[in-house]
Amino acid sequence: MDFGKNFIWGAATSSYQVEGGAYEDGKGLNIFDTFCQIPGRIDNNDNGDTACDHYHRWKDDIALMKEIGLKAYRFSLNWARILPEGTGKVNPKGIEFYNNIIDELLKNNIEPFVTLYHWDLPLELDKRGGWRNPDIVKWFYEYAKVAAENFSDRVTHFMTINEPQVILGLGYQSGRIAPGLKLTTSELLEASHNLLKAHGAGVAALRIYGKQPLKIGYAPCGNMNIPASEKPEDIEAARKSMFSFDSPDMAPGSLVWFNDPVFFGKYPEHEYEICEKFMPEITDSDMKLISQPLDFIGHNVYWGHTVAAAGDSPKIVSDPGGFRHAPCNWPVTPDCLYWGTKFLYERYKKPIFITENGKSCYDTVSPDGHIHDTERIDYINGYLKGLKKSINEGTDVAGYFHWSLMDNFEWAYGYTERFGLIHVDYKTLKRTLKDSAYRYSEIIKTNGSDL
Repeated sequence: MDFGKNFIWGAATSSYQVEGGAYEDGKGLNIFDTFCQIPGRIDNNDNGDTACDHYHRWKDDIALMKEIGLKAYRFSLNWARILPEGTGKVNPKGIEFYNNIIDELLKNNIEPFVTLYHWDLPLELDKRGGWRNPDIVKWFYEYAKVAAENFSDRVTHFMTINEPQVILGLGYQSGRIAPGLKLTTSELLEASHNLLKAHGAGVAALRIYGKQPLKIGYAPCGNMNIPASEKPEDIEAARKSMFSFDSPDMAPGSLVWFNDPVFFGKYPEHEYEICEKFMPEITDSDMKLISQPLDFIGHNVYWGHTVAAAGDSPKIVSDPGGFRHAPCNWPVTPDCLYWGTKFLYERYKKPIFITENGKSCYDTVSPDGHIHDTERIDYINGYLKGLKKSINEGTDVAGYFHWSLMDNFEWAYGYTERFGLIHVDYKTLKRTLKDSAYRYSEIIKTNGSDL
C-alpha cells in the first residue's frame, strides 16, 4: 500500500530563516532583527539579515522545488514585511513579494501552504507588550484580514501560528529566542491565553475575508511518544504522557495545553486545575473564539521519548535514541510518527498534516561535488515507514512537509545546524541538491510505495 492518491508531499521553511532582505523595500523591524544584534544570543553571533537571500532568489528556489518534485510548499509570511508597524499601513512591496512567490508556485504546479506567524513578531508590537498584551488579538485579526484579502484568491490552505510551545517556552519562559524574556508563571499563562485567542481571531478573519472556501489549521508541536512495548499498559502510558503534565511551568511547552482549547473549546481539566490559580479570567466568549472550527491539525515532530507504565505515572526511558553527534543533537526515533499520529487522531479526530519533520546532519560537499547525507536519508526512510504504517491502519494523515527545504538560519543555533534537502553555501549562497533531495524525489514519484 502507499500513502493514498491525494497525499500531499511538501517541504517547509519560515520567513526569517530564509528570506534575508531584512531592511529592504519598506519592511519593518521584527523581534529577531534586533534580538540577533545582542552579542551572545545567537551561536557565532549569526543573524538572518541575509539568511539564504530567498528574498532575491525565490524564483530559482522554486525551480529547485519543481526539480525535487514537491507537490506543496509551506512557507510563512513576515508580518513586518506586510504591516511594517504590525497594524495600520500595508506595505505594497511586501504584498508584491508574496504574490510573486504564490504565482510562481502555482505556475509550477506546487500548492502554497501559508503560515501567518512563525515567531517574527513586528518590533512595534513587541514594544507594546507583544503576546502579553490582550490587544494582540485584534492586531492578529487585522493581519489575517490583510492576508486573506491579498492571497486567498489563490491560496487555499492557511495555518495561523507555528509552534506556540516554542513562542512561549523559548521566547517568554527560558529567554533562549526572541524576545528573550523570562516571565513568571502567571505572565506566561496570560500570554498563552492571548495567543490562543489571537489564533481564533485569525481563523475568524480568514473565514470572513477569504475569497474562496479555505482549509485552515495551525501547527503546534510536542513530543510524539513511543510505548516501550505493545502491552496495553505501556501504550496507555505513552498516550497519557503526550496529553498531560503535572506542573504549571510545563504548560507553555505542552501539546495538550494548546490543542484541547482549540479543538474541544476547553482547557484540559486536570491540567487546568494545576494552573488555575495562575490563570487570567477566562470567559465563555474567550473559549468560543479560541475554538473556531478548523479543517485540519498540523503537527511539527522531530523525536519522542520511549515511555513505560510505572504505577499511575508514565515512566520516560531516559535515552530517546539519539544525541549521537554535536552540534547535531537531534535524536532519531522513527516510531514516534507511527504512534504519535495514531494518538493525535484518536484524540482530535481531524486530518493531520505533518507540518515539519527532519534531521540536522553534518553536511559537507564531497570532492565529487555532491552532498552524501546518508544519515538524513535513513531518517526520512525510517520516519516515513512509520507514518505509512499509521495511515494504513486508518489514521487520516493528509500530507507531510519535510523540514526544511534548504539549509537556513536555525534560530539560536545560527548557521551551525543544517536541516535542508538543499545545501546552501553561506559564503556564495550557491544551492546544491543533497542526496536526500533525490531520495525524497523518488519517494514522491512512487507515492512512498517503496518504503
